[in-house]
Amino acid sequence: MLDPFLKWAGGKRWLAQSSRWLFPTVYERYVEPFLGGGAIFFSERPDHAVLSDSNPRLIATYKAIRDDWEAVVHHLADYAANHSDAYYYEARKGKRDSTAAEAARFIYLNRTCWNGLYRVNLKGEFNVPRGSKTKILMEMDDFPGIAKALSAATLGVMDFEIALDGAKLGDFVFLDPPYTVSHNNNGFLKYNENIFSWADQQRLKEAAVKAAGRGASVLVLNAKHSSIESLYENVGCHHVVARHSVISAQSKHRKEVEEIAIQIGYRTEKAASTRTLSREALRHS
Repeated sequence: MLDPFLKWAGGKRWLAQSSRWLFPTVYERYVEPFLGGGAIFFSERPDHAVLSDSNPRLIATYKAIRDDWEAVVHHLADYAANHSDAYYYEARKGKRDSTAAEAARFIYLNRTCWNGLYRVNLKGEFNVPRGSKTKILMEMDDFPGIAKALSAATLGVMDFEIALDGAKLGDFVFLDPPYTVSHNNNGFLKYNENIFSWADQQRLKEAAVKAAGRGASVLVLNAKHSSIESLYENVGCHHVVARHSVISAQSKHRKEVEEIAIQIGYRTEKAASTRTLSREALRHS
């Protein structure tokens, strides 16, 4: 299992560690249209994969590491040597000339901004304030391993529906769309419209069902909210999984959040019953 090199809001490291029973045991190709930090991909290490996201800077970073990880790390070391409050805000302003340097800037900002959040303004400029983290190069970094894993993948920038159109028999499709961590509250739909609209949720459901109809095994992670449960009513096998929310400035406000996992088009040994991970299991995950 490889550790993701990016901290991503809504990342699924916890799912890779505690809920592998949700994944199909056998498949030929892994497909992930909402790549983000890629926790499940790096956990699975598939021989063949199609990875995509709508964020072109994210995909460019993955490609840069796949193609020349040493150049990326060389530039990242420069960021580590110069890191300061003023340097962070200067680095945040503009792109770099080379692909490797821009990938290093992306990783640097991800590791030093507030909670690894990715957000841009209307001009497309990254505008997340600096966080409290000061370490840029980590002991757990395995960029050679990351590059090797990515060498088995096709990477692209595209809408999820286009990516799902190519899913077929023998594929494992993992779908983890953006959604707010406050989804247990009644404000889910209003808040989430700015992140991933209800029309997008409906498109995703239809595309997932079509992919499963072509023989793919599809796993959807989404908010445990009545609107989502109604949308996927009578579709697949539903499970409730719990995680700890980390998107909060103070640890006392971080709490356990429930999400829904929907398996469509396949069954695993434990897929016959809905279950919730216990707090005891989470503490040891």
